[in-house]
Amino acid sequence: MEQLEFFSIPSPCVGVCQVNERGYCKGCMRNREERFNWQKMTAAEQRNTIRLCRQRYLRLRRQAIAVQVQDQSQPVAAAENPQTSLFDE
Repeated sequence: MEQLEFFSIPSPCVGVCQVNERGYCKGCMRNREERFNWQKMTAAEQRNTIRLCRQRYLRLRRQAIAVQVQDQSQPVAAAENPQTSLFDE
């Protein structure tokens, strides 16, 4: 028996309570069913839900980093770049 099994698992809610385009809460990454049924879940189901939320969060972070890296690799147009080139006349 793990030590975690002795304690109740608190709700992962962080009070943000806004839903993203995929239906997951932006604060805790739970879907509607997981949020509404948290109190009815067994401890094993709650741990699994937290595991899924972590996976969702990490996937979202990886996607955001990939977009950021992709945006930085795009050349900046001359009009957008405030730095003038040494070779411009």
